[in-house]
Amino acid sequence: MIPYGRQDINQSDIDAVVAVLRSDWLTQGPVVPQFEDAVARYTGAAYGVAVNSATSALHIACLALGVGPGDWVWTSSNTFVASANCALYCGAQVDFVDIDPLTYNMSETILEAKLESAEKMGCLPKVVIPVHFAGQPCKMDQIHRLRAKYGFRVLEDASHAIGALYDEKKIGSCYGSDIAVFSFHPVKIITTGEGGMAMTNDPGLAEKMARLRTHGVTTDRGLMQSRPHSEIWNYQQIELGYNYRMTDIEAALGLSQLTELDEFVRRRREIAARYDRELADLPITLPWQAPGTRSSYHLYPICVKRNESGLGQRSLYDELRDSGILANLHYIPVHRQPFFEQLGFTPGYCLNAEEYFRTSLSIPLFSGLSDIQQSTIIERLRSLLGRA
Repeated sequence: MIPYGRQDINQSDIDAVVAVLRSDWLTQGPVVPQFEDAVARYTGAAYGVAVNSATSALHIACLALGVGPGDWVWTSSNTFVASANCALYCGAQVDFVDIDPLTYNMSETILEAKLESAEKMGCLPKVVIPVHFAGQPCKMDQIHRLRAKYGFRVLEDASHAIGALYDEKKIGSCYGSDIAVFSFHPVKIITTGEGGMAMTNDPGLAEKMARLRTHGVTTDRGLMQSRPHSEIWNYQQIELGYNYRMTDIEAALGLSQLTELDEFVRRRREIAARYDRELADLPITLPWQAPGTRSSYHLYPICVKRNESGLGQRSLYDELRDSGILANLHYIPVHRQPFFEQLGFTPGYCLNAEEYFRTSLSIPLFSGLSDIQQSTIIERLRSLLGRA
């Protein structure tokens, strides 16, 4: 079987994890801050806050930005549910912005029109969460322009996009945003097993998120309530936080993986370029790269056109899986999930995202995909779609 994605682990990664297992620290030790500093240096952001998942990072990022009951948070409908759930965890309301049919990212044109309408109704979002889908960066300069005009905060869901570039700036540098979040799930570009990180250039946001990931506890005497010397003098819980910490074991794997990140991304781009060349004449739409961007190619989504073979999305999906090629779907539009339909969203709310989902498949792309495996995928697609 050829999966759509998988981790790439080498002996150095294993050695790094074993070294921590043999150390005095398994969690809350020195390796987590080393990993945070290394990712910050790589991206150009000032701070990184490592947590146990990107979902946790999105949650504490929303909290740090002051999201709460009565607020609106907008995100793309073409994403994993965590991009919307993080706002609901805070008691806020969620709305969705349709996608650009070329990039599959949040459409800046639709976002602007929606903001104009919301301003008239007095219900502008507190936070907008653009998603760098598949590793393709959003147009952050346009989002930044709208942020300056309408006053919302920007939280980048960069779960797919470590190693990607926008206007020669690394995603995660927080260019045009307040916070950017990475995922280190095994199918992502680098992995910590599970894990995520929130990047920011704001020291106050970094401090807040670091406290929220650890139960809301602080040892900072400037933040602690004054008490008699004999009472709770070593630490205090000053707000409601969570147990979202990353372990040193995970951070050691992440540190080791980070040394391979540029090579992983180079290989992913090489695989994507071959797909671009050898699938170009098939009745499918290939991923489009916006000028001034360089995708990190977490995913390689194709869209199936009407074709002589009669194969549509579902039948092509089944045929590939029957051949041992595990294509996948990214994503069911969030507003079409049963939970969100119960909140009042209906079919047709984000037409571009719905049309994309009806026709799209993610075919295998990961740094360890061999040339032989890729040839198998290409040959099977050509056979199924009538261009053998």
